[in-house]
Amino acid sequence: MRRRFVVGAVAVLAASAGVGALAPSAGAAATVGIRVDARTSLGTVPSSGVGLNTGVGDENMGTAKVTSLMKGAGVRQLRFPGGSGADGYHWKTHTMEDGGWIVPNTTFDHFMATAKKVGAQPIVTANYGSGTPQEAADWVKYANVDKGYGVKYWEIGNEVYGNGHYSDGKGWEIDKHADKSPTEYGKNLVAYAKAMKAVDPKVKIGAVLTTPGGWPDSVKAPGDSADWNNTVLSIAGKSIDFGIVHWYPGGTTTADLLKTPSKIAGVTSTLRSLVAKYAGSHAASVEIAVTETDAAFSPALTSQAAALFAPDTYMSWFEQGATNVDWWNLHNGTSEAPTTVNGQTDYQDGGILSAGTCAGGKCQPARETPFPTYWGIRSLTALAQPGDTMVKSSSGTSSVAVHAVRSRNGGLNVMLINKSPQNAAQVSLSYAGFTPAAGSVTTVSYAKGGTALTTAKRGTAAAQTLPPYSITTLQLKSAPGTARADKAVPAPTPTAATPVAPASGTTGTRAQAEAQAQTENGAPVGGPTPNGSTSGPLASTGASSAVTYSGLGGLLVIAAGGLLVLRGRRRKALHGK
Repeated sequence: MRRRFVVGAVAVLAASAGVGALAPSAGAAATVGIRVDARTSLGTVPSSGVGLNTGVGDENMGTAKVTSLMKGAGVRQLRFPGGSGADGYHWKTHTMEDGGWIVPNTTFDHFMATAKKVGAQPIVTANYGSGTPQEAADWVKYANVDKGYGVKYWEIGNEVYGNGHYSDGKGWEIDKHADKSPTEYGKNLVAYAKAMKAVDPKVKIGAVLTTPGGWPDSVKAPGDSADWNNTVLSIAGKSIDFGIVHWYPGGTTTADLLKTPSKIAGVTSTLRSLVAKYAGSHAASVEIAVTETDAAFSPALTSQAAALFAPDTYMSWFEQGATNVDWWNLHNGTSEAPTTVNGQTDYQDGGILSAGTCAGGKCQPARETPFPTYWGIRSLTALAQPGDTMVKSSSGTSSVAVHAVRSRNGGLNVMLINKSPQNAAQVSLSYAGFTPAAGSVTTVSYAKGGTALTTAKRGTAAAQTLPPYSITTLQLKSAPGTARADKAVPAPTPTAATPVAPASGTTGTRAQAEAQAQTENGAPVGGPTPNGSTSGPLASTGASSAVTYSGLGGLLVIAAGGLLVLRGRRRKALHGK
């Protein structure tokens, strides 16, 4: 389960109060200029880009209602067996290392049946932490030779850099190798790739990389000659097919969170520069996969700010060439009491569907009720379908985000995200390479407090009023007698950028520090999450490889390179329970 962290006492108070909205303007807001250039191309929407994490502890993963909701949201990739739990999961016996949480009806075959119902491509995380190359190769054989499932994408481990190598052995990721260095991971990564491709040469092998700007990016542990990414890629760069990052940008306020998609271009550029450095002629074919993301480490997890963050994040990654983005999580549950964020209840749950749990004397909505984050992701279905062409667009203010897509039927769809929780936004739109039809336009929107996407005829292609904290997609038709957009001009290939500096109060990983479950009233709050998550996550600051732990007033105090980070000790999440 994801946790937010904050830096300094003021940030602690702000986050605990659930505040941090964009400040309203004193008077009437100026009209925001939106520009869309339909002649350009940022590439096509990936066929299985909109992904979601599922886990072996989620007994409701494959029910008819859940699979229908996933399909309706346009989910086209499902990740299995679930975060950190993957490094403890033995697929043949459907057991978890050290007795971790697992339920019977979530075997690999059950998962594949769910993926088929949803129409989603599977991505599987092989057990690196307590497994072997042979165990992974046997899984490939079972999946693709014996069963004919055709599982293409295979990650080798999950957040392996969290094995304690950079924090005096106090990590969150299972790793039973005697040597936990990036050098050892790189060597084993080559061995896994060789063994798995010997069974099925068509599989794609993914390497766990640290997120540029997030801990422990750029950190060198004692005895290492380079940091994680440079070491791993120098050894295995020519043996992998995709690089894996987890994107948890967080923020001490909701405004911070909603600014983070603008950082994705720099993060991607840094990754591509690293791949080019080590993969040689193979570099152009190495993909980038974001196999975990959500709004953790910010005040919002289920409320409207997180819903706005979701489509902005997906599209920003796709526009930079990522092949998939997998939200954490289908179901997660929580033992944390709900908070109020910008006047809305936030259940502090990493799932997009309610697990129906209760905490702090307040219960979630009925099981399987979609949280606002679900509707944020589902908003993407109004914007684009796989194969549609993403085009350049720009906004005159950071408080309104824009993404645009040329549909294959000749239309143009424009998503506008108003990030102000209190003020409507007046926008004027102009177009290059496309002449929209006159009159009112079809809009598909999701506003604060909504329980569905709303379709209406509203405004024109040139002028719209965006409700506060809303997602509005214009579905435009071309004017009669006008030609389709001019031949697309590909966007320039991203160039190397200066590595992204870690922002105060943000993280690029889901870190956990406590190894044992807390109990309540003498009984477990819930079984361990299938991703192996535990409460009280490790501070991920990127400031230093030296991390000191001590207890203070019920908080976990972590001094990292002189930066004091206060993390509340938390109880385990209920994953799918």
